[in-house]
Amino acid sequence: MTHQKSDQEWRAILSPEQFRVLRQKGTERPNTGEYNKHSAAGVYTCAACHTPLYTSDTKFSSGCGWPAFFDAIPGAVGRNVDADGHRIEIVCNACGGHLGHVFKGEGFPTPTDERHCVNSVSLKFKAGDN
Repeated sequence: MTHQKSDQEWRAILSPEQFRVLRQKGTERPNTGEYNKHSAAGVYTCAACHTPLYTSDTKFSSGCGWPAFFDAIPGAVGRNVDADGHRIEIVCNACGGHLGHVFKGEGFPTPTDERHCVNSVSLKFKAGDN
């Protein structure tokens, strides 16, 4: 991880909701995030450190209430087993920010059969070509 900051430093640059989700592993309410039904071409970056994480080419409509991607930009997203041992948390590899969870084998017609279920508040979008 390259973007190490104290909680005080993160609080100074993130909104309270971004801090709750990205730094305290919170979850935004379903169907409330600005990128849930977003479909423009471009790149989704970490809202905390601006590292590119996902491209619009890998975003799909899953109906889960959060933005869904079938794959991340190579090397951008890390995976950790949740404390409950059941879910796999996804984090920004650059700053450790909590993004959401990844689910496998749900049968979506995607190349990876994965769903990266990401909190909109964890992301920023940059329009343009992927």
